[in-house]
Amino acid sequence: MKEKNCFVSWSGGKDACLAMYKACRLGYKPRKLVTMFSKERGISSAHLLPEALIKAQAAALGMESVIGRALYHEYEAVFIEILRELSKEQITYGVFGDIDIEEHRQWEEKACWQAGLSAVLPLWQRDRKALVEEFLALGFKARIVVVNTAMLPAAFLGRDLSLEVMAAIEAAGADACGENGEYHTVVYDGPLFQKPVAIRTGGDIIPAGDSYAGLAVHAC
Repeated sequence: MKEKNCFVSWSGGKDACLAMYKACRLGYKPRKLVTMFSKERGISSAHLLPEALIKAQAAALGMESVIGRALYHEYEAVFIEILRELSKEQITYGVFGDIDIEEHRQWEEKACWQAGLSAVLPLWQRDRKALVEEFLALGFKARIVVVNTAMLPAAFLGRDLSLEVMAAIEAAGADACGENGEYHTVVYDGPLFQKPVAIRTGGDIIPAGDSYAGLAVHAC
């Protein structure tokens, strides 16, 4: 039977990580982690992570990291070109961590289709809060590194995700999973990891648009 080789759209955060975990359980074989970076800022597009940290995560997972660098208007073209290159390596699927935003799913399916691949969304239509609870119950560890300050206080930056923190996020009126962009995380340990990723957070706050704030994160 032909192996179901896949890449994982890797943000460095909890949803991508849980999606990879579930894809493995479904028989998919992750071969590459694909992360998009801002060409202007030199950090990952959504989670504002440095390349050294993404590489450290990949090493701890025993995976190869593929970095795409693009300006905003180049993002789709650069991403699709990466997928076309991956298709030459017997990779036939792409795994994504989106949960229920249809526009995101359509974009991912179209991008994969243009590269001759199929999109797989293992978290699709699952209960958002239940996914966070499952992520934590499995033993994954993640830290909040970006918040939308229009939705959550910046005081959440640097806090490790836990049931207590999730309850505080809900009490603040935000979605427990952060699926609407309330917050982003960096995963540093868990079942898929061969070893923990030593990270250091703190220091400079990274501005990102009108309302987003990120915490500087470094691999130790």
